[in-house]
Amino acid sequence: MNYTEALEYIHCGFFGGTRPGLSRVSELLGRLGNPQNRLRFIHVAGTNGKGSFCAMTDSVLRRAGYRTGLYTSPYIEKFNERMVFDGEPISDEELAEIVSTVKPYAELMDDRPTEFELITAVAMLFFLRHGADPVVLEAGLGGRLDATNAVNTQVLSVITGISLDHTAILGGTTSKIAAEKAGILRPGVPLVWGGRDRYASRVIHRAAAEKGCPVVNAGRIKPVIKEFTLDGTSFVWDGFDAKLSLLGIYQPANAANVIAAVRLLRERGFRITDGDLREGLAAAKWKGRFELLCRDPVIISDGSHNPEGIAAAVEGIKRYFGGERVVLLTGVMKDKDWRGMAEELSPVASEVITLRPPNPRALAPSEFAAEFGRHGVPARGFEDVSLAVSAALTAAKSEGRPLVALGSLYMYGALIAALRAALGQP
Repeated sequence: MNYTEALEYIHCGFFGGTRPGLSRVSELLGRLGNPQNRLRFIHVAGTNGKGSFCAMTDSVLRRAGYRTGLYTSPYIEKFNERMVFDGEPISDEELAEIVSTVKPYAELMDDRPTEFELITAVAMLFFLRHGADPVVLEAGLGGRLDATNAVNTQVLSVITGISLDHTAILGGTTSKIAAEKAGILRPGVPLVWGGRDRYASRVIHRAAAEKGCPVVNAGRIKPVIKEFTLDGTSFVWDGFDAKLSLLGIYQPANAANVIAAVRLLRERGFRITDGDLREGLAAAKWKGRFELLCRDPVIISDGSHNPEGIAAAVEGIKRYFGGERVVLLTGVMKDKDWRGMAEELSPVASEVITLRPPNPRALAPSEFAAEFGRHGVPARGFEDVSLAVSAALTAAKSEGRPLVALGSLYMYGALIAALRAALGQP
């Protein structure tokens, strides 16, 4: 099996879609010798901020000399980004090799694993093969019944925050969603809780008390911002002074979770200096989260796609651009609150270009554009990504405005390719 064949096998539809539960992944991992039991994990759940937290934590740990594993989803440009060892994504050749190893075991199962469960098993073999320690493990959906919750050797649990998303699966209130996320807790393992929702917080603290998990409530203390610019953010949290190259008004709060996590890890025997923490935070990179893609014209990409994320993106646009309206380039999944998104984004948009992200669940661009039109904002929909990007760039240049591309992370790869082509970049 080569790389292309491995990806085709993973995505072929032979494995079912989202089916919460641990029985299948546990069976598959068992057939593979339970590689997860020989690894240590920092397990991360939450509605927003998981990926940024994971990227920053991984950067800090590597700066401190640890050879980490990093498991995140979805990927942004290339599938290999989903599993990373010591800062390097899995190679094409090794991915093909490990998928070939897992395939016969998966096909022996009466109840076949889902795609995400299969990928999770591949990642566990990859991390064990390279001796990753620790593995920063991002939950896919929820927590309690997520495939990543088959691990039981956590050194730290993290719940970055709770808001409404995936309500059809996780529940329609923050309390219900919090109960699902709290399913990652393990007896006696410390928890960083970064949320501020009071209903979710009650559920989280109750679950932690039942399992004897010490809790650090990082969300209780708000970061004090010293400087917000397109070159980075300086802030102080709980007496710790730091700077981020990552943009986005929400990143200091994510970094506060990291600082709290490092303090707990030190109590667990991890050797991480304040210098490691500062340098790791400053060096962290994470695509598609209020990412500056170009300065002339200014182009920002942000993967906001739920109410909390959109509210943060709107606040970021106001903060970074001083109330100036921007050209929006956006596309979303039809199962998201796209009407609410259009209402929230319209006051900061001079013009909107909508496109269809490369996903079967994508909302029709014309339908999204019409919703912005109902809020009095000129909007055009394009089925072709290249045409949408070209139209957005033309509008931004002619109006002398920033271009902000936001919505589904699924559109990032196609967006970047089209932008590079339009700007004449390699």
